[in-house]
Amino acid sequence: MVVPRSADLVVVGAGVAGIAAVLTARAAGLRVVVVHKGPRWQADRTEQATATFYAQGGVAVVMPDNPADSVDSHLADTLAAGAGLSGPVASRSILGAGWAAVSELISWGTQFDRDPTGALARTREGGHRVRRIVHAGGDATGAAVQRALWVALGEAQAAGGIECLDESVVTQVLTDIAGRVVGVSYVRAGVAEPGVVLAPTVLLATGGAGHLYAATTNPSGATGDGIALALRAGARIADLEFIQFHPTMLYTPGERGRRTLVTEAIRGEGGRLVDADGASVTAGVHPLGDLAPRDVVANAAMAAIDRTGHPCVYLDISGIERFAARFPTVTAGVRAAGLSLHSGLIPVVPGAHYQCGGVVTDTFARTGVPGLLAAGEVARTGLHGANRLASNSLLEGVVMGIRAAGVAVTDRGAIRGDAVDGVYCDQDLPALDRTTLQDAMSRHVALRRDASGLAAVATLLESAPRRRIAGVADAEDASLTLTAGVVVAAAAARGESRGCHVRSDFPRSELDARSRYFGLARGVISEVADAAPVSVLG
Repeated sequence: MVVPRSADLVVVGAGVAGIAAVLTARAAGLRVVVVHKGPRWQADRTEQATATFYAQGGVAVVMPDNPADSVDSHLADTLAAGAGLSGPVASRSILGAGWAAVSELISWGTQFDRDPTGALARTREGGHRVRRIVHAGGDATGAAVQRALWVALGEAQAAGGIECLDESVVTQVLTDIAGRVVGVSYVRAGVAEPGVVLAPTVLLATGGAGHLYAATTNPSGATGDGIALALRAGARIADLEFIQFHPTMLYTPGERGRRTLVTEAIRGEGGRLVDADGASVTAGVHPLGDLAPRDVVANAAMAAIDRTGHPCVYLDISGIERFAARFPTVTAGVRAAGLSLHSGLIPVVPGAHYQCGGVVTDTFARTGVPGLLAAGEVARTGLHGANRLASNSLLEGVVMGIRAAGVAVTDRGAIRGDAVDGVYCDQDLPALDRTTLQDAMSRHVALRRDASGLAAVATLLESAPRRRIAGVADAEDASLTLTAGVVVAAAAARGESRGCHVRSDFPRSELDARSRYFGLARGVISEVADAAPVSVLG
């Protein structure tokens, strides 16, 4: 018999959205259990488990003492980047809460960079018309935020009321016969028997799915877990065809897995994208040039690669003084790859970076499944639309994490634990070989897609063998398989090119188009029907 833990809130994931929720919920008196795939936090660990840690540029926020900026201006830039699919009301709500959220990050210990007067330093990135990006450690904002949050979490945990289950992966969101969430089941590294946490509220803060592709800026845990968990629990997914490829991922031939991100802030400080012949990549493409929205710059880079036959383009940093001091993270990544900055040129290619869609939520992180919340990259709030505006991600994560905690406080209640025995059997789910899946997605469902390639990948995914989910790797492969199927189905359904979604067979954009596949995945991915929400109350 499984002896369950109990809590008021289960948080799945330990990035900015998850820990913001934990700290806020605990301050309100809730008992919280954090289920986290990565190892216990160590600041000197070479590889970290969260995408938050690897965010470089900063946090896009309107500061109240900046007369050159406003929430209306930030909203206009966000909607322009979103290519007509962002939700204006939801976006205004999230952006308007930005300064309060950044103030919370500061109260939790984040040390943002300051100018000589002591004010927060600001930079500019693609799609922004003004300098509104606050940053830390030059280009190490995510690392600074993650470190501060982990320290704050450790202090709060020492005071009691928080339990962290590291090196654990949630395998199911558990629901009662009425469809309301009652907790999660999970497997933990080195432990044969699955575990259970009963709680009235579960927050998915699992990040993205960059490892759908052979090369990505994401850490190894970004395997679409939250998308798969939400689908199996009955939640809706939208806009998952919009996977943002960052224009500048460090080019290192033949490597797989996580690669170094080369922050957009470099172009905000004067860096220029050039092709192998030294010509501007973005000249004549967009009025903002190298600071155009990411989808525009990424496609311009691919066009330059196609035109020249060269495997990459270059970021010309020769005009930036004291580059290594301003961008220490990029400098370290370039040197770690065995490359030099002496030429003033950094080889880059577009790389899988951020999912703009996800689990459909309102502006308080609620999904359509009672008790199930989602925040951060895994969620589709309406902020990003067809293409995320640079540095809106950390902002959204902390805003929505804080709001999710507020919902958990309101929904606090008791869960019966008298019917849990026997329901936590091993799962048997479709799981394609990871390398095979990544190669197919990289070839046919990356920056450019067409009907024949999408159909080929759909056929491959339908042939995925079923596998017993006995550990973390099995669970991740099953999540990748299900998530890939949703991405392919969504991309096939959208017969236009818009934002991050480029169909070579449908190059034009339908300005009045909207996401047409709420719930589509349930009809095309058999796993969802096979793995119905688990009932633990009778």
